Amino acid sequence: MDFNVKKLASDAGVFFTRAVQFTEEKLGQAEKTELDAHLENLIARGDCTKNWTEKIFRQTEVLLQPNPSARIEEFFYEKLDKKAPTRTTNGELLGQYMQDAAKDFGPGTPYGSTLITVGEYQKKLGGSEREFLQSSAVGFLTPLRNFLEGDWRTISKERRLLENRRLDLDVCKARLKKAKLAEAKAALWSEEVDKAEQELRVAQTEFDRQAEVTRLLLEGISSTHVNHLRCLHEFVEAQAVYYAQCHKHMQELQKELSSANGDTFPNAFAGNPSTSGLTAGPSPLSGTSAPARPPPPSSSLESVPLKIEEVKPPATGTRKAKVLYDYDAADTSELSLFADELITVYTVPGMDPDWLVGERGNQKGKVPVTYLELLS
Repeated sequence: MDFNVKKLASDAGVFFTRAVQFTEEKLGQAEKTELDAHLENLIARGDCTKNWTEKIFRQTEVLLQPNPSARIEEFFYEKLDKKAPTRTTNGELLGQYMQDAAKDFGPGTPYGSTLITVGEYQKKLGGSEREFLQSSAVGFLTPLRNFLEGDWRTISKERRLLENRRLDLDVCKARLKKAKLAEAKAALWSEEVDKAEQELRVAQTEFDRQAEVTRLLLEGISSTHVNHLRCLHEFVEAQAVYYAQCHKHMQELQKELSSANGDTFPNAFAGNPSTSGLTAGPSPLSGTSAPARPPPPSSSLESVPLKIEEVKPPATGTRKAKVLYDYDAADTSELSLFADELITVYTVPGMDPDWLVGERGNQKGKVPVTYLELLS
């Protein structure tokens, strides 16, 4: 018990003298031993590495897992050294919702069958995302975390110890200086000078040894940069694979939807009203259903300006047309039609024969020929 009390008192005394020395240095009342330029550069480089590694690590975490609650949960599982439960990705969840919806709408309907197809590919996208998250966490996040929680903590600990050794050294220097000033006044203080010189030699030795240890650790930052460079390449490779898989899945999905357009869309607009609910209303004139929406203008129109408003009607060739059925424009380049109205129509060179340019007052846009009765 006595030993512990003495040690506690000794530690308190050392802490007090260091605090006094540090305060006097900040106030400019005491001299400070400067580190050599090489060690100072290593310290600055180490701090820079730590700060940017921490920022890159945090932002990569946000990129891979935007949900803060999920990140906190994963952090606790990691600290408890337990495997986090498998989490469903947003793509997989969306795909499942689509396929569940298709069961209610009817898998045999155009909408239901399309939901099943799109849902399947959403699940594939979600699976690719899961693989990307796992590979990035192992190949990129883990090395960065290991540096921050391992190597850098060791370096920080040795740097704090170096600072304490420097303060002890400067305390001994100040003590020796005072002893020599007192010796000049009275020869009786020579013994105190010898003691101060001995303490200074010990403090200098400990400081030099700790400076060397800290220098060696900081020089290892170069190896850290090499390791992080390799991990960065792996992260980019994982991203490239992920986006390539997503692109491949989307191309396959587009092909499947395109191949189904010939059957799905006509059935959707002109099929059984009890299943699709999208049947066009009867024409006021004939009492029959409107024709299926015509295909969009062919790719041969790439040379035609996209903004119909910019197309000037030719001097001749314009004619009147009567609208047979209502038509909803698919985009801003088309003109919506209302049954029984009269509009002016004309064509432009290179235009798809299934389409004309229609005008109604100041409104202008592409209109399908099958919805019109051309008047002489």
